[in-house]
Amino acid sequence: MKELSVNHLLGIKYITKNDIDLIFETADHFKEVINRPIKKVPSLRDITIANIFFENSTRTKLSFELAQKRLSADVISFSAAQSSVKKGETLIDTVNNILSMKVDMVVMRHATPGAAYFLSKNVKASIVNAGDGAHEHPTQALLDSYSIREKLGDVAGKKVVIVGDILHSRVALSNIYALQMQGAEVKVCGPKTLIPKHIESLGVTVEPNLRKALEWCDVANMLRVQNERMDVNFFPSTREYAQQYGVDKALLDSLDKEIVIMHPGPINRGVEITSDVADSQQSVILNQVENGVAVRMAVIYLLASKIQ
Repeated sequence: MKELSVNHLLGIKYITKNDIDLIFETADHFKEVINRPIKKVPSLRDITIANIFFENSTRTKLSFELAQKRLSADVISFSAAQSSVKKGETLIDTVNNILSMKVDMVVMRHATPGAAYFLSKNVKASIVNAGDGAHEHPTQALLDSYSIREKLGDVAGKKVVIVGDILHSRVALSNIYALQMQGAEVKVCGPKTLIPKHIESLGVTVEPNLRKALEWCDVANMLRVQNERMDVNFFPSTREYAQQYGVDKALLDSLDKEIVIMHPGPINRGVEITSDVADSQQSVILNQVENGVAVRMAVIYLLASKIQ
């Protein structure tokens, strides 16, 4: 049996193109499973997984939980608000206490970049990074690439523009790594204040003009404006942002080709994209959500197969 080159999924930069291919091949199988009348397989009946979310999450947490239950794993979940972390317990002590209950795998979201990597070096369990600050969100990048592959046949050779709040986005960084590893060309577009200064060192180019970026690309990945991470004003107003970097149907229809619209969610409708774009035939946003379950099933299944 083929296996991953890693024992944890900490970020796209830690895995290989062969790992991505294996995850996608496995996800193809699980996507067929979740579209059956009986959407469950007994693959992980002997595995227990803890979902530890130190930041609020709706779709990612639900997607992981559903993926784990579709594989018949035992699942426990908690959020930091109800945990002993609030009483001063360290991250390592919290996780080691959970592992003492015979837990095999930890899926963690944390506000601090590198938290998942730190945990992987200090506890004896397989770790899946469900988002660490503005660093990486590897399963989101994998499901995004998987959705492009599903829609356009391949990721290699495709032109992808990532639009919006690049500065605060772990989705952007993981997508850049994943898309380039698979042979795609990547641009970023957004207000100058939301583009990291050294982003071009990652091999991407910056296009400040949204229309030019859309005319160039095959796929536009529209990022959410993360107001909760902004302690100062990065643009004059939401209205001005929407006018310069939002996509509406008139703009989409004025292009001389049909591009694919993606969004990692949750959408600020009328800001990053309008409702008629989000719900259009060119949007694969709901496909991304569906594919997220299949891709996370694949990641968990492949990592679990390496647990002794």
